[in-house]
Amino acid sequence: MPSENLDSLSGLHSDSLAQGAITAVPESSTDTDNDLNSLLNRINRMTGNDNYTSGPPTATSVHTPLPTPATNSKPEHTASENVPWQPEEPRSLTEAGISEGQLEHLALKCLASLGDLSGRQISEHHSVPFRLIEPILADLKQTQMVAYRGSAPMNDYIYQLTDMGRETAKKLSKLCSYFGSAPVPLEAYVQSVTAQTLSNQHPTVTDLQGAFSDLLVNQHMLRRLGPAVNSGRGLFLFGAPGNGKTSIAERITKAFGDAIWIPKAIGIDGEIMRVYDPGLHEEVPLEESEGPILAHAIDNRWVRIRRPTIVVGGELTMDALEVLPSSGKNVSEAPLQLKSNCGTLVIDDFGRQRMTTDELLNRWIVPLEKRYDFLRLVNGKKIQVPFDQLIIFSTNLEPKDLVDDAFLRRIPYKIEVPDPSEEEFRKLFEIMAPIVGIDFEQDALDYLIDKHYKPIHRPYRCCQPRDLLLQIRNYCHYLDVPPKMCTEYFDYAVENYFAIM
Repeated sequence: MPSENLDSLSGLHSDSLAQGAITAVPESSTDTDNDLNSLLNRINRMTGNDNYTSGPPTATSVHTPLPTPATNSKPEHTASENVPWQPEEPRSLTEAGISEGQLEHLALKCLASLGDLSGRQISEHHSVPFRLIEPILADLKQTQMVAYRGSAPMNDYIYQLTDMGRETAKKLSKLCSYFGSAPVPLEAYVQSVTAQTLSNQHPTVTDLQGAFSDLLVNQHMLRRLGPAVNSGRGLFLFGAPGNGKTSIAERITKAFGDAIWIPKAIGIDGEIMRVYDPGLHEEVPLEESEGPILAHAIDNRWVRIRRPTIVVGGELTMDALEVLPSSGKNVSEAPLQLKSNCGTLVIDDFGRQRMTTDELLNRWIVPLEKRYDFLRLVNGKKIQVPFDQLIIFSTNLEPKDLVDDAFLRRIPYKIEVPDPSEEEFRKLFEIMAPIVGIDFEQDALDYLIDKHYKPIHRPYRCCQPRDLLLQIRNYCHYLDVPPKMCTEYFDYAVENYFAIM
């Protein structure tokens, strides 16, 4: 290291101890100076100098008050238009949109709940870089909230609460019981939805064909679905039961791309709202870098998930569309429409919910028109959030019998899912037979259609080939014989399946 750099470090340290503040850092762009700057930050904080802010060295470093998280925590979107957005690891608490006090409270509650932990374990639990939480732990040690129980690898320590720290953690838990991943500011979440919005996705014929590659969907249906999917707004899928409306709705999301990023939790004026739901979201981790250093440092407070497809049916209630209080204090659960942002929300069996259709539709008239929603938090505060998903109403009933013209105007696409033709019906048997483990027999299928369908004008349904073949397979398992398509087994399957239909 050049001697002038060492002299500069020594002089700065002396000035800081004498004056209580550092007013300038020598200009440098090397990794060595970055390390020195980080070291100075830690030294000054441990000696009671909180005015020094870490970051890349500059020619003149000016001290400014710590901005509030709500207005200074914007996720940086520096990638090109063709590269998906991803959250970058924050270099400071200001970039992270969290304060020292928030991290102190989380660390104290974490130690109170989980027991003694190393600094890096606390860092991982709160999804914050160790270099940002290490000074916080040093401050807690200096104020006698925590103590060293022992040393840990890589210049780390095992921390435990003192009596004072334990009492403080108990009081903090009464105000807010959350001690998980550090929350992301609401503004950062709003900007992430804007960067990953469905409005910027324009699925093509190829995209839709890939999404429906495992379903038998004719080209006429794809031509109708394509523009509806590109609209990114909403559509009605209606038709007889058993023709695959739900299956179609579940696959539409695939046409918009693979993955998005969502925060584990959002912080709003002291209240924590959980967004990531393992029961509804499928995590898709990034592939690990082959080299010793990660190519892109990611903010671990965010989770990479497959574009969400959330399906709700007759169990849907109005409560599920509002912020739900959690068992903890000042902790809430995000509503379904917020969890489905940048994806698809499917209202299956529309018209069969416990609420009236008018109640459900009136709740969404403004969001569908304006593309944003208003939510009331548990503490009474009202916030505006993005309403950015494709809503699909799937129903066996006629849409005009369910809703009025005013709402139908806001759902511009109404697509009927018709019964399959005889040719498509036969093709479904060819596809399903090997899937359920039965050899396809054309003569047996001819018998089924000529005897049990055509004479009584029974309508074809897309679900029937699978269901009838499963009846045969289960019957053969009972008889302890190899399953096969034959006239006798089809007679048995039809007798059971259509007994009251």
